[in-house]
Amino acid sequence: MTFPVRAGGLLLAVAADALLADPRRGHPVAGFGRAARAVESKVYADSRARGVLFTALCSGLPVLAAGGVQRWLRPHPALGTVMFAAATWATLGGTSLRREGARMSELLARGDEPAARERLSYLCARDATGLDAAELTRATVESLAENSSDASVAPIFWGLVAGLPGVVGYRAVNTLDAMVGYRSPRYGRFGWASARLDDLLNLAPARITAGLTVALAPVAGGSPARAGAILRRDGGHHPSPNAGRCEAAFAGALDVRLGGVNVYGSEVEDRGRLGDGAGPVPADIVRAARLVAAVTWAATLVAVVVARLGRPLGGHR
Repeated sequence: MTFPVRAGGLLLAVAADALLADPRRGHPVAGFGRAARAVESKVYADSRARGVLFTALCSGLPVLAAGGVQRWLRPHPALGTVMFAAATWATLGGTSLRREGARMSELLARGDEPAARERLSYLCARDATGLDAAELTRATVESLAENSSDASVAPIFWGLVAGLPGVVGYRAVNTLDAMVGYRSPRYGRFGWASARLDDLLNLAPARITAGLTVALAPVAGGSPARAGAILRRDGGHHPSPNAGRCEAAFAGALDVRLGGVNVYGSEVEDRGRLGDGAGPVPADIVRAARLVAAVTWAATLVAVVVARLGRPLGGHR
């Protein structure tokens, strides 16, 4: 797949996500999740070795299939652009992410905490039972920050780097991490491979997201200097090697304090303190969503420029 095809496909995909959000019916990621559950039912055992097998099957087979399709499309650049755009659109989730943030902001602004607790599950797996308005707001801003990489920048990055197999493989691994990558009695060992591979694939995208967030802090009324300082100081305090960078950058750009103790099922996680400001309020969710949009489009434009520069003069790649 040539770099010009990737450039055109990425632009079309991000535009489609902005206009249409996620596919409403028959979402490929949902279908992949059902297939992965079927594989899990056949290979599950409480061991890392079985988890490695599960991850290899559920991510490797889609990547091989996407590689075959990409080779078949090589002589057909117009069709290749459309197919790549469609696949990338299915892996993006930035617009749906921002819309969920807007819904949470509305519910919290009018004081409807029960509805906000119920709605939080659309953004993250955090246990919302007993969370007050302040904690619900923090959870929403943190989810917008973390998923600005997972739902936007990472698919764009892997689409640029590896074309169709890149976007398919990234979304497969990211979905597996969401399914089995958390620590629990069932998945503590079995989900290890999916979680570690997801960490690896997100190392570069998360840091690109954090850098773009710092540069674009004025979009949310913030200071790049402050956002950069918070990123450098607090980005490593988070237990995740990737989410902490994104959340620290957002905390600095919004001048709010994020982090703290979160509950995920039976696990309690202390994410440390990120930022120096007061805790976020519902209006900060709107600012965070605006920053997600800016980071998404900036990442797209950077990818398109890089793709165009990747085409040798007088030839194709």
